[in-house]
Amino acid sequence: MAKTETLEDSFKKLDEIVAGLENTELSMDAALKLYKEGIKLVESCNSKIDKVEKEIIVLNGGKVEASNEDIF
Repeated sequence: MAKTETLEDSFKKLDEIVAGLENTELSMDAALKLYKEGIKLVESCNSKIDKVEKEIIVLNGGKVEASNEDIF
């Protein structure tokens, strides 16, 4: 069975992809491939974060508390 990638692993990989995309010597095809991989990772991260947020809401008895960041 394959190991599930953690959110932290995904963020690290996204950092590597961004660094790769900043390489001006990268071919257009290689850049597009990295970009597509990055989009898939972002979608995966968003899904994982949404799942955790839903679990937290359930654990809080359905109460959603706004943070200071939500105000801005």
